[in-house]
Amino acid sequence: MKGEIIRDIKAREILDSRGFPTIEVEVVLESGDRGIAQIPAGASKGKYEAMELRDGEERFLGKGVKRAVNNVKEVIKREIVGLPASDQALIDSILKNLDGTERKERLGANAILGVSIAVCKAAANFYHLPVYRYLGGIREEMMPVPLLNIINGGVHAPNNLTIQEFMIVPLGAQTFTDALRYSVEVYHTLKKLLEKKKLLTGVGDEGGFCPNLSDNEEALKLTIEAIETANYEPGIDIFLALDSAASEFYQGGRYHLLPEDKKLNAEEMIKLYEDWVAKYPIVSIEDGLAQEDWSGWEQMTSALGKKVQLVGDDLFVTNITLLKKGVNKGIANAILIKPNQVGTISETLECIAYAQREGYKTIASHRSGETEDTFIAHLAFATNTYQIKTGAPSRGERVAKYNELLRIEEATRAKYAGNHLLRKEGQ
Repeated sequence: MKGEIIRDIKAREILDSRGFPTIEVEVVLESGDRGIAQIPAGASKGKYEAMELRDGEERFLGKGVKRAVNNVKEVIKREIVGLPASDQALIDSILKNLDGTERKERLGANAILGVSIAVCKAAANFYHLPVYRYLGGIREEMMPVPLLNIINGGVHAPNNLTIQEFMIVPLGAQTFTDALRYSVEVYHTLKKLLEKKKLLTGVGDEGGFCPNLSDNEEALKLTIEAIETANYEPGIDIFLALDSAASEFYQGGRYHLLPEDKKLNAEEMIKLYEDWVAKYPIVSIEDGLAQEDWSGWEQMTSALGKKVQLVGDDLFVTNITLLKKGVNKGIANAILIKPNQVGTISETLECIAYAQREGYKTIASHRSGETEDTFIAHLAFATNTYQIKTGAPSRGERVAKYNELLRIEEATRAKYAGNHLLRKEGQ
């Protein structure tokens, strides 16, 4: 149809949740329908993820994205204008070929993904469909379980904790609405506990509190205390999850833990996780070991793979080639899905579909430098990832995703995936 033909593409520099520039892309169709995409940025990045293009000049301390903006306006636009917005596969293929590099280094993954998502949104608007329906069609759907980061550490917070994220997982709720309420109540109860203990209640990049603690395990103890004080039962209503981001503290073959001042090898790090899993209702560990430590990952999967979800983020970077390597080696059992790690919607959907076929769980995820864009909420629902990770119930860029999921739940009356995941775990 003539109306779905792309008429114009615009791009601009905006700010992300950390106050640094990122790119916003706007695609306009002949019908007047449009789609706008805002692209997030990570602080803890996998070695092999697609490259976001930064200017490296004095403005914005080198973090400007004018080059990416100009690539959209001057390179991509002339190849994409005139094409039908509904042919996502064709457009994404053109974007990849235009760049011509494995990690999208020439045009920038931020520029490419901005166009890819904006085209998708414009097409959805043209067909008068919400993005989740346009992407997913009509099939049995479930509201994803949120993994909410309520204590921050690592590169996401100015405190002494090495583990990057301590999360709560409200698996025992009956609806997404209830799951969010459980989590909000625990989050604010934790704040009161921290205040009572005279610990800092400032928040990190993803909205979690960032107190200085005696050791990393104290964060688990505080989380359990907050759950119980909020009148929920750990291991029944609410479970725990970790994102260690171990590549960030892996040096010389050792894992450097602060504030414990310990340097552990892979076997010792795995033993630490085993101890924590035995003591606390932990259901998921993300990036428990470094992205280079494949032998360690094999040992960890053997030791813990039947007990908890072992999530590859830096390990797989939403890259189907790396995921296939993991599947062949029997490493991990889940993958974090971040569209900006790979650069196009088509590649993201391909990776999700392959993971699900191979029995790997999928978790749609935000980045630490986020925007108010709610695309990943639609992606999680459309693809039945069953899980979404988008930070604490705090800070507008995080809450925007949760609020969008509330709207999706209201519109679809979809069931909540908590019981489904518990049954699959055999708990």
